[in-house]
Amino acid sequence: QGPGESRRMSADDIKVRLEALGQSHLFEGLSQDQEKALLAQAAELHSQLPGGLDAYVASAKKLLQNASEGINPFSSFNPSVPDGEALVTGTPAFLSMEAEGLKHVAASGFVLVAGGLGERLGYNGIKVSLPLYEAERQRSFIELYIQHILTLQRKSGASSPLPLAIMTSDDTHDLTAVLLKENKNFGMAEGQVTLMKQNKVPAMMDSSARFAAKGGVIETKPHGHGDVHTLMLQSGTVRRWQDQGIKWVVFFQDTNGIIFRALPAVLGVSASHSFDINSVCVPRTPGEAVGGICRLEQRDGSRTVTVNVEYNQLDPLLRSTEAFSSGDVADPATGHSPFPGNINCLVFATKRYLETLESKHGVVSEFVNPKYADDSRTLFKSATRLECMMQDFPMLLPPEAPVGFTQIDRWLCFSPVKNKIQDAAAKASNGLPPECAGTAERDALALNANLLRMAGASIPTEGHSATYAGVPLSFPPMVILLPSFATCLTDVKAHMGPKFNLSMTARSALVLEGDVEVEGRLEVDGALVVKANNGASIVIKNLKVQNQGWVIQATTEEEERDDELLRMRGYKVAKMGTREIVFDGPGTKVIDE
Repeated sequence: QGPGESRRMSADDIKVRLEALGQSHLFEGLSQDQEKALLAQAAELHSQLPGGLDAYVASAKKLLQNASEGINPFSSFNPSVPDGEALVTGTPAFLSMEAEGLKHVAASGFVLVAGGLGERLGYNGIKVSLPLYEAERQRSFIELYIQHILTLQRKSGASSPLPLAIMTSDDTHDLTAVLLKENKNFGMAEGQVTLMKQNKVPAMMDSSARFAAKGGVIETKPHGHGDVHTLMLQSGTVRRWQDQGIKWVVFFQDTNGIIFRALPAVLGVSASHSFDINSVCVPRTPGEAVGGICRLEQRDGSRTVTVNVEYNQLDPLLRSTEAFSSGDVADPATGHSPFPGNINCLVFATKRYLETLESKHGVVSEFVNPKYADDSRTLFKSATRLECMMQDFPMLLPPEAPVGFTQIDRWLCFSPVKNKIQDAAAKASNGLPPECAGTAERDALALNANLLRMAGASIPTEGHSATYAGVPLSFPPMVILLPSFATCLTDVKAHMGPKFNLSMTARSALVLEGDVEVEGRLEVDGALVVKANNGASIVIKNLKVQNQGWVIQATTEEEERDDELLRMRGYKVAKMGTREIVFDGPGTKVIDE
């Protein structure tokens, strides 16, 4: 039975079903009204879960028994290094994959996993409404993502809009819908964006998979981001996308603002290798809290799968084999783990994705992580639930399905906002990546400067260094390349004429938006903003800019009290002097001073 079908069970039927599933305890001591409400809740849960409550309880009992007996899900597998491509940004191999990927962009759909609030980041709102750049604070992550997709759509000559699906949660759904509505989908067409709300699942209080409940309400908890696959099937989104010619589905996370810079090259690898699933990876340091992509072969030879193994399971798995008896250690040749680090950006081939979802009725691989109350390993300290992760989807594929990875330089694809400033400072003092708003902005600025440098510009690598709220940050010159200017390296190079000569001083800032071409000399000592709007163009033939520019300054207590976006960073960008060139068209404006 699949969800969404008209099978909302009657109260009598759902009660019989719950009793058959060992849930009679739910009805003890309930009033008539409470029982009625509980049965209505159970009927709704039954209709939402793939395979209904029956499948959920059956899966839970099996997984809880394995957990109680301490069975490692990978114990029957031998790990080896998977197939894939390791690309170094700017090399001929990288540029060739980027060129190939740009041919496939027009047949791509995008899925944003956005179920989280910003509380862990010290922000009162949904994470996708945060800005990446303090100097462009009016632009949220979601606006930048949508602008990247619209730029790819425009430059690829796509015959129809490139679709975006967003998975929300109870916490974020209404806020996301309002943000999109107030901003007219940030330029996307009506119907181009699909919102899919994730539901919660029953929590269990013991190894018999008995549901936890209080006052006639079954306790529910989030199921994990693997639900995105179930929702893509249930909402009809994958089928609809395939019917409109979408061949690739790209999954990305809510606060990794730079990921689109790498996507064309990753799509190129997917297309070149005909990968059904391609995981975007970064070089991984052994012991790092990032899962590793492994090729796992069943010891009896019956099955092989390429899948992410979480970092806490990777070392014991490797130590259990002869080939990797030292565990999670570096390859001496590279200094990195031979198993590339998973960053949860995935590219799926739509055809195989839909076939697999339909054959499994939207059921995804699940796991359970109970915290036991005592050594009997039957009762839990607090209610637990089944969970699922989006990156476990390869476990569902048939053995012949080609699965691989694309390893990309970390600076080009991965700098998430994960921590509030206090936690980031603690991590920094322990030598761990702070992964906060400030590091994400610094890394995005450095990436932008790198892309211009690779195109031939002269830009210092170091700008301004200081410690803000306990987080040491070394800022490069402030280069902001907005998505409407360029998405990837090939794109940036296309905006630089054969005789261009772009140079910046260490204290400078440069913002490029829209169709801006640099054909001749551009010297910046200060701050320059160039914006070509509404499809107009700006061509820079000769321009020298000198002004007071923009200065990064520590925030005051008063500023932080009044402004949570400043509080998250510990610094502000003071705009002391700016040269601004804005052209709304029509046609082309030439700058030759």
